[in-house]
Amino acid sequence: MLEIKNLHKTFGGGKPALDGVSFSVGRGEVFGLLGHNGAGKSTALGIMLGMVRPDSGDVTIGGISVRENRSQALAKVGAIFESPCFYSYLSAWMNLKVLAGYSGYWDEDKAREIVELVGLSERIDSKVSTYSHGMRQRLALAQALLPQPELLLLDEPTDGLDPEGIHEFRRFIVRLRDQLGVTILFNSHLLSEVEQVCGRVAIIRQGKLVFEGDSKSVYSGEPRYQIEVDDWRRTSEIIEAGGGAALSEGRFTLPESLRICDLVSALVGAGIEISAVGERRRTLEELYLEVAEARDG
Repeated sequence: MLEIKNLHKTFGGGKPALDGVSFSVGRGEVFGLLGHNGAGKSTALGIMLGMVRPDSGDVTIGGISVRENRSQALAKVGAIFESPCFYSYLSAWMNLKVLAGYSGYWDEDKAREIVELVGLSERIDSKVSTYSHGMRQRLALAQALLPQPELLLLDEPTDGLDPEGIHEFRRFIVRLRDQLGVTILFNSHLLSEVEQVCGRVAIIRQGKLVFEGDSKSVYSGEPRYQIEVDDWRRTSEIIEAGGGAALSEGRFTLPESLRICDLVSALVGAGIEISAVGERRRTLEELYLEVAEARDG
């Protein structure tokens, strides 16, 4: 559905914002583009939308080049890019009509369905000036969905939302995928959010792609454990003496030859008090830090 091909972009002769970034998104996927602020995520999204011209490389949507035929490539694309803007003195409904009019597309029945889908039916006739930040985000989603897109591109869609708003956004993304079959790419620096809704992820660091793959792959590898003790220094010494590795305070791995129950027995025998211990999964945030450190090294 979406293919990013060896994108390069530099602004004003400085460091590259993008340096050879390539990845692809399959039809019906929810795909996460990750990276810290300034990593190059928004530049990549701007190129996908034809709003930023790359120095080299290309983006194809449904096999159509954005550089060579932007209007055709974006015909079935909806997007929220940077901060969505509305006419505050108009109602939300009039905003949708006016903004849709810029592209020549308006289907009132379909617009009503989308308003219902994003949960704004009761307030759609209120002025946008009365809207909360979360309601404006939902209105932006409605606007992005008006052309009935096959691909939805979202730039930091949960930025500024409260926990309830983030939870509702997550449910909405899953509903779009499952009920409408929309392909979704969104960029974020909130790794925990991406982890919960995306099947695959790409990580950009300083303009370079440092990881692309199944988000579940972050759970592969040797088991990791979390422990709460009264003396982490002595605990880490015992872990490492047994062939394990102390990752950071309270976190460690063990070799296959050493069971967790054997470690607990050794710690108790050494007079160390244990409050809690258990296996834990490697998180997407840890993966991001690991690939970042490996790249820097």
